Amino acid sequence: MKITDITVVPFKTHADRFRNGQALPRTELLQTVTCIQTDEGVAGCYFGGGGHGDQDGLPADAREHLEGRIKPMLVGQDPLDREKFWKWMWVANVPEPVVGVVDMALWDLAGRAAGLPVAKLLGGARDRVKAYASTYPNVGSPEDYAQHALECRRQGYTAYKIHPHYFWDPATRRAAPGRPSHVDWDIATCRAVRAAVGDGMVLMYDPWGTYHTLEEALRVGRELERLDFSWYEHPMPEYRVESYVRLARELRIPILSPEIAAGHVFTRADWILRGASDMSRMDANRGGITAARKTAIVCEAYGIKCELHMSGFGNLQVLGATSEDTSEYYEKGLLAPGVDYDAPLPYLHRTCDPLDADGYVTLPRGPGLGYDIRWDYIAANTVGDARLPAGIAAEARPAAPA
Repeated sequence: MKITDITVVPFKTHADRFRNGQALPRTELLQTVTCIQTDEGVAGCYFGGGGHGDQDGLPADAREHLEGRIKPMLVGQDPLDREKFWKWMWVANVPEPVVGVVDMALWDLAGRAAGLPVAKLLGGARDRVKAYASTYPNVGSPEDYAQHALECRRQGYTAYKIHPHYFWDPATRRAAPGRPSHVDWDIATCRAVRAAVGDGMVLMYDPWGTYHTLEEALRVGRELERLDFSWYEHPMPEYRVESYVRLARELRIPILSPEIAAGHVFTRADWILRGASDMSRMDANRGGITAARKTAIVCEAYGIKCELHMSGFGNLQVLGATSEDTSEYYEKGLLAPGVDYDAPLPYLHRTCDPLDADGYVTLPRGPGLGYDIRWDYIAANTVGDARLPAGIAAEARPAAPA
């Protein structure tokens, strides 16, 4: 089997979003689907690459990079040589989201060729994963967060993660610079949520690197310890590793980082050895399933957790092949009042991660990543002169409206 073509198809779609205390239903989005085709008629696909799990498409420069540089590198090659391609892209300094898109499309292809979910190809460990509700930042007042946490608990979630107030002033409810941080509001929010849900709900906290002094990070961390939060994620900018070494030394609460630092498994291994965090963080969108799987194995070797960042089909497949001892949770979201996260995306017949009554998400059972794709919708909403690849266009039924 040989790769014959790689195509990135941009198309218009929509999903609920939330910004600065306000729900934005049916926000128009640009999504992309990357398709890798072969001479045996088997194709692999991946949606996304631009952020927000896998729901936002590759930007134009990344699409050009993929089709202009990666495509000539891979056409004519055996699509099952994923490890070789991953190393080629790594040494060529290909942007990590582009590596992730290519790698996950190749895993989808391999799963479809074998008729198995990717998790089974990796070596299945479980069929369902415990989920936590992960909020948008700037949900509102501390009381708004508390009410939202209670609503998530009513829906079946057993764990809840706060993204607090940043680049937004909760007092004026207006956009604001990143400095100063709103530490008093953040602490009040954590207290309000813990008071509302009691001791029975697991709570996590992620200020997305917006505390720019060690003193700020320590002050909030000590309050999180008092409130019995489960982890403290990405509190400071991750290019200052020594600050994380000091923070992890000072606090009892586990520090979960790095989240967005470049270098995927290699950076995570270095942080572990330096004692800069107590748990590690990875995302299949940053280097693909191959990078996420490598990181989970390194973490298992050192006996620490590797919690995957964000939602999506790729992360779910990695979790399905990883023990709960190493990767306990699936991050479901981002969630906020007025956001219908669980509505199927228009280009898919079903979402990847419905929550069951016990607070778990069951892995998709279809081959590859588990997509059940509405090619008719994509064909009807392509952008510019984009067209579905010939082998896939045949699957598209009559056009559906946007």
